[in-house]
Amino acid sequence: MVGAFKIGSRLFTSEGPSVVRHLVDRGDRVFLDLKFHDIPHTVGGAVSAAGRLGVWMMTVHASGGVTMMQAARYAAAARALSAGGQRPLVVAITVLTSLDATALTELGIGRPLEAQVVSLARQARATGLDGVVASPLEIAAIRREVGDQFLIVTPGIRGAAEASAFAPRASADKTAVRKPGTATEEPGDDQTRTMSAGEALAAGASFIVVGRPIIEAADPRAAAEKLLADL
Repeated sequence: MVGAFKIGSRLFTSEGPSVVRHLVDRGDRVFLDLKFHDIPHTVGGAVSAAGRLGVWMMTVHASGGVTMMQAARYAAAARALSAGGQRPLVVAITVLTSLDATALTELGIGRPLEAQVVSLARQARATGLDGVVASPLEIAAIRREVGDQFLIVTPGIRGAAEASAFAPRASADKTAVRKPGTATEEPGDDQTRTMSAGEALAAGASFIVVGRPIIEAADPRAAAEKLLADL
């Protein structure tokens, strides 16, 4: 059922490289989603280190620039060459799914959100990266620009389990909501550009990333099986 396990910054900060090694050693594919974004030399070193852990795919930020993405691509290839194994896939984050047009303007980016995503995807492809991470709403535009062979990894997946799995979506001012059974207030669903799994695949996603609709469901296994059945 699971094509790969995504390890993000929260789990990696809590458990470190050992959780990656555990999954790799038992034969699972690991998508290391640490979104590397730094000077080229530092990112190249981080990509090489991730390669030594045996990850299948990892992320860098496209906004780090062309030279940084080239360093990531070179480090992944060099690591595979020296180790004699398969090169890890490197995909570039375009625009986080929590951002909308207003947020982009606040960051000083004047172009429309979709145009920004497509521009970053074009740069990622030119540097030799394997693909990008983008919301499902931009998949069609990316496909028109970069073709069918470029990978598109798509978070922001919501489905039939959403109503029971989530607290209400926060309003535009990020008002906190109280999750059932908790004593503290937490932000609502902060991903603003979403689709169902089926819609994302139909639009042309290569891989979908499904997190909260499963892990925050009352019955995670049932939620995963329902999503799989819907597909």
